Formats: sequence, structure tokens, C-alpha cells
Amino acid sequence: MRIPRLRNVLATLLVLFAAFYLFGAVSLALRDDSIAVFAGRPASLETIAIFGASGTAGDGILKAAMAAPEVRKIHVFTRRATPRIEEGVASGKVQMTLHMDYLDYAAIREQIAEVDAVFWAIGISARGVDETTYGMIHVDFPRQFVEAWTGISEKPDISFHYISSSDISEDSSMMWAREKVRAEKTLFGFAENTNLRVIAYRPDYIGPTEEEAHIGQDMLYGFFAPVGAAVRATQIGQAMLEITARGGEFENGDKVGTWNIRRYSDAYEQRLIDTG
Repeated sequence: MRIPRLRNVLATLLVLFAAFYLFGAVSLALRDDSIAVFAGRPASLETIAIFGASGTAGDGILKAAMAAPEVRKIHVFTRRATPRIEEGVASGKVQMTLHMDYLDYAAIREQIAEVDAVFWAIGISARGVDETTYGMIHVDFPRQFVEAWTGISEKPDISFHYISSSDISEDSSMMWAREKVRAEKTLFGFAENTNLRVIAYRPDYIGPTEEEAHIGQDMLYGFFAPVGAAVRATQIGQAMLEITARGGEFENGDKVGTWNIRRYSDAYEQRLIDTG
């Protein structure tokens, strides 16, 4: 293929990509299906727990929870402290507990017994990790926790909010996608006929909080967000808070994708404005 012809082909592909991208961005900007502000009595959110607060998603969830007026106590279970966690501890709102074994929760029974909702953000990249290790972290860790939690909680309604991923399938050729589906099915199945509801969040790209993001992450977020393929980690936290507050509107096994994460985050912010 001659060079001029190759250039023409590449230019055509670039123009087509730009057209599709622009169409997606405009369609998203014009889309109007905002969620009505919740007017009922919010479900209890006084005491929550966050696992994985030292990671990208967990940091955003913690930031949102620290700013939430309805949350009075946040239990953070972590292997290491971060500036955000330390800030929360200094404010008196966060109680940090160093916890190392995520297959055994006997040492934190007292703390988790008082929790109304759990926001779970523990996870690792699949790069360089074998399937057994990946499955232990993404399936066994949360499965062992919900078994321990439901065994001691006396609250009539508790909820577990699990960060999964978009584009996952049992038939996927990607190990991580199959394991994320297995995690969802395991947790949903365990919660059937119990006082527990498990909600799975399936975001596309997760942008760190603005103060934590480096320039590359900001560029990725800036590219994907206009076409609805990215959320800020803080938006995930706000969506979790809003969905928890809405209680019975959500059932065990519900899945919340990127677009709905953004919608419930917006509804949460509007509710805060309306309630002053």
C-alpha cells in the first residue's frame, strides 16, 4: 500500500472516530432522565463501614461519606493509613481499624455488628495475578465478610455495596471478567432470604478524586466522561449513599452501571441542596 493511500485510510478512520465520539458526547449532553429527589424517610445511614479506603475507588467513597451529614460514624478497615483516613480520624467521624486477614473477621465483630451498610472497594488489577489469587481477593474476601456480618448483625435491613466492573461475562475470555461475575453471583446467592441486600456497581473507568489524580488519569477521565464511560470515585460514594438511603427501592441482586451511578450521585447532591 502506498503511503498517500495509507494516509487517506487513516484520515478517514480518524474522521469516523471523531464523528462517533462527538455524536456520543452530544447525545449524552442532551439526555434528560434525571432521578426525582427522594422525598421519603431515608433508611438508616448513621454507621457505615468502608473496606478498601486506601485505594482509588475507596478514597472517593470515603471522601463522600465524610461529607455526608446523615453519616455519623465511619468504620474504616484497612491495612494502611492514608492522608484521607487520617483526616477522618482527626475529625472524629472515622474510626480506623488495622485489619490484615480478610478471610477472618473475628477480631472486628464488635465494630461490624453496629454497621448499617458496607461499602466494599477492595480489589487489585488482574495484571500479573493468577486466577486463584484474584478469585480469593474478589470472591472469597467479600463472601467471608458477609457470612460473618449476617451472623452477628441484629438489624432488620442491612446492605452490602460491591464494586464490580462493566463488560463482564461468564463466557468472557478474560479471567477477571469471569471472576467478577462469580463474585456477584456468589454474593447475591448468599443474601437470598436473609436480612442482607447486595447491590453491585459496574462502573467503566473510575477517575480518582480531583486532588489525588495525576495528569494522565485526568486526561483519561476527560476523554471518557463526555461519552458516559467514566465516573469520579466520589460519585460512586455519593451513589452508594443515595441508594442506601432509598432502602426498599433496591432489591438484592440489583446492578448499577456507569450512567446510573452518575444519576444517583446527582440525585444525592440535589437532595442535600433541598434539605439545606
